[in-house]
Amino acid sequence: MEEGEYESVLCVKPEVHVYRIPPRATNRGYRAAEWQLDQPSWSGRLRITAKGQVAYIKLEDRTSGELFAQAPVDQFPGTAVESVTDSSRYFVIRIEDGNGRRAFIGIGFGDRGDAFDFNVALQDHFKWVKQQCEFAKQAQNPDQGPKLDLGFKEGQTIKLNIALASWPLRENTGPIQWTGGAAILSFTWRKLTFNERQLCART
Repeated sequence: MEEGEYESVLCVKPEVHVYRIPPRATNRGYRAAEWQLDQPSWSGRLRITAKGQVAYIKLEDRTSGELFAQAPVDQFPGTAVESVTDSSRYFVIRIEDGNGRRAFIGIGFGDRGDAFDFNVALQDHFKWVKQQCEFAKQAQNPDQGPKLDLGFKEGQTIKLNIALASWPLRENTGPIQWTGGAAILSFTWRKLTFNERQLCART
């Protein structure tokens, strides 16, 4: 991460609860029902920010803004953020202290709308990351992008209708067609107007 990168705020929720979670014994996923939901170990504010491609889930004191814990997220969904199997309001996040130490904790929202916003903020950020990577690849290899093919395919035809004046006074409604490889020209004959007949007589 570069020092000059701008930090943007993706989501802010005024209340989130933190829970100690038991070790996961199997690969079946986490269950919030095992967390003693009536006894959260901490409550405060949640903010999701982003610097470059990495998102950060920050747990902060709702009054002072002091940081309680932070979870860098470089992929979503992934091991840094997991949904529980028995509720849409609870998640397991991997917090880091900056010195290489990591721990998994549970977080939960009292409102399903807050949990939905939390989930969507991460999804939207990593959709943007994916788009930026695709744009960068296209910029490095412009010849590999989709090309516009304006050539005629075998058997493809086009038709041009051209109105031509006929002399003497007669009308031929049958089209004259010319096939030149892949194009068909259709000529329709019409009667000369009085002015056109006068002009032809003078020439």
